[in-house]
Amino acid sequence: MASLFEPPLSTSFFSNNSISNSQFNLLDANFSPTPKTGQTILLLQSKHSSTVCAAAIDPPDSATRDRRKIVRVAWEKLVRWSRSLRSKAKTDVLERTNKVVVLGGGSFGTAMASHVAGRKEQMEVKMLVRDPQICQSINENHFNCKYFPDHKLPENVIATMDAKTAFTGADFCLHAVPVQFSCSFLEGVAEYVEPGLPFISLSKGLELNTLRMMSQIIPQTLKNSRQPYVSLSGPSFALELMNKLPTAMVVASKDKKLAKSVQQLLTSKNLRISTTSDVTGVEIAGALKNVLAIAAGIVEGLDLGNNSMAALVAQGCSEIRWLSTKMGAKSTTISGLSGTGDIMLTCFVSLSRNRTVGVRLGSGETLDDILCSMNQVAEGVSTAGAVIALAQKYNVKMPVLTAVARIIDNELTPQKAVLELMNLPQVEEV
Repeated sequence: MASLFEPPLSTSFFSNNSISNSQFNLLDANFSPTPKTGQTILLLQSKHSSTVCAAAIDPPDSATRDRRKIVRVAWEKLVRWSRSLRSKAKTDVLERTNKVVVLGGGSFGTAMASHVAGRKEQMEVKMLVRDPQICQSINENHFNCKYFPDHKLPENVIATMDAKTAFTGADFCLHAVPVQFSCSFLEGVAEYVEPGLPFISLSKGLELNTLRMMSQIIPQTLKNSRQPYVSLSGPSFALELMNKLPTAMVVASKDKKLAKSVQQLLTSKNLRISTTSDVTGVEIAGALKNVLAIAAGIVEGLDLGNNSMAALVAQGCSEIRWLSTKMGAKSTTISGLSGTGDIMLTCFVSLSRNRTVGVRLGSGETLDDILCSMNQVAEGVSTAGAVIALAQKYNVKMPVLTAVARIIDNELTPQKAVLELMNLPQVEEV
C-alpha cells in the first residue's frame, strides 16, 4: 500500500507543470501488471471536471526491499529473544507470597496495592491507613473514597488501622508514606516489623532537616541496619497505573537477589520492571526531579514559551547529574527511567502535583494558598531546601534548583529569578 500513495517524484504527476494533487480524487488503483511489468496504475479524477489522469507507480526497488527485510528480521529476532526469556522466567516469588502490607492510603500506595493484588487473587494485600473514612470505604465498598472514588479495588485489598494486624505474616512491605512523615510513622509501627521483612520504598524526596534518603530513614528508624531495602521509582502516575496503562519502572537494591525477587513480584503485562544496584542514583533523581518540576511549572505559569522550557529542563537535568555523580551515583542511572524518564513525566504533564505548584506560583498565587487547596503532598516543596543544603555539602552549583528554593522561601519572585538566571555568566557546557 505504501507504493500506492508514494509515487516517485520522477512521474509526470509530480512534475512542476502538473496540476496540484489536492485537485484530484483517487478513483481506482489497478494492481495487475500494466504494459510496463510491475507498475501500478493510479487513476485520479479532477474535483472540478470529468478529466481523468493516470500515473504509473513503480514497485519498491531492491534497496527498499532490502531495507524492509533488514527491519523485519531484526524485529523477529527481538520477538524470539523476548519469548525465550519469558519462557525461562521464574514465578516462585509470586507463588510463595501470601501477604503484602502497604503503608499509607494515598494515591500511589492505593494504586500499587491494587496492582499487587491483581497479580494473585489468593494474596492478601493489607493497607495500613490512618484515615477511618478511607479504611471504611475500602473495606465496605472497595473504593478509596478520597483518591480513587471511581476505581474499584480488588476484593483481596483490605484496609486496617491496626499496625499489628497489618504486619503479621507479611512477606513484603510497600512503603508509600510521604518522606517528611516517614520517620514518625515508622517509629509508631517499628515493634511489629520483622527484621527480615523486605521494604519496597515508593516515597521520593529528602528529609528536610537531616538530608536523609529513604534508604537511610527506614533502617535507621527501625534500628536495623540490615533491614532488606528496595527503592521503586520511574515515570508512573498513580491514575495511569489504576487504569492499567503500559508503565515501566526500576527497582534499586544493593542486594541483587532481592531486586530480582521484587521484579518478579511486580512485573505484569502492564508494568515492566528493570533492576539496578544504584540506590543513590535512583533516590537522588527521584527527589530532585520534583524540585525541577516546580521550576518547569513556573516557566509554564509565566508563559515563557517552549524554548525557555527546554533550556530550563536541560539545565536542571545537568544539575541533577552533577550532584548525584558527586554522591557516587552512576550517570547512566540519571539518563534512565528513574532519571530522564521521571523528569520528563513530572515536568511536562499536567497530572504532576509539583508542576501544578509551579504553574500556580508562576501565575501569581502564594505558596500558602496553593498548599491549602491541595489534598495531596507535593514533595518538591519540602525537598527544595534539603537539595540546596546537600549541594553545598558536595560543593555543587545548582542555579535552577537554588532559584526554586528561594522562590519557595518567598525570598525571590519568579520574574526576578528568570532575570537572574538569564544573566548568569556564559560558560562552557559540561
